[in-house]
Amino acid sequence: MDAELINWLDEQPSKSVLFVALGSGGTFTSDQMTELAWGLELSEQRFVLVARSGGEEDGPARYLPEGFVERTKGRGVVVASWAPQIAVLGHVATGGFLSHCGWNSTLESVSSGVPMIAWPLYAEQRMNATILEEEVGVAVKVAAAAAVVGREEIERVVRLVMEGEKGKEMREKARLLKESAAEALSVGGGGSWASLAKVAERWKK
Repeated sequence: MDAELINWLDEQPSKSVLFVALGSGGTFTSDQMTELAWGLELSEQRFVLVARSGGEEDGPARYLPEGFVERTKGRGVVVASWAPQIAVLGHVATGGFLSHCGWNSTLESVSSGVPMIAWPLYAEQRMNATILEEEVGVAVKVAAAAAVVGREEIERVVRLVMEGEKGKEMREKARLLKESAAEALSVGGGGSWASLAKVAERWKK
């Protein structure tokens, strides 16, 4: 599947694909997965969706709306449980990343110059998302006011990042941050918030 996925990305326009992956612990309820899928479909954007299932015996399609895979065929790819994240984020076709904002995903996104839709689930992810949105300007948070985020909100943030002016601004900031991060991490030799904070402070000046 890895080779097939990369081959599919090779055929897509530059910065046109949203990568959706919520990490090893990011298993949504069936209701939330349904709303996420509908939001992606309504946005009419290209996407790669890593759909984690509730059990190894369950295929991801079980947690998606009926007909979703068929209706989005050609502009969307659904991957079961895992995708080569670094390769996808580093691909020229990838223009956005919907993520839980765990440290590894944050660092990989910053290092790839890809703006984020932040959907923090627990622990330090909320702090990471706030820093990325409010301090660095390379992310926008999903408005998670309810237990289940609705398809309208998901469509809104996806369109905002992938086709709006704010998305263009975020992409440029992400590109500049990528350059600063590469320099800081090569000198500092460690993946820590201290290093990234220094990058952000220097970049904001």
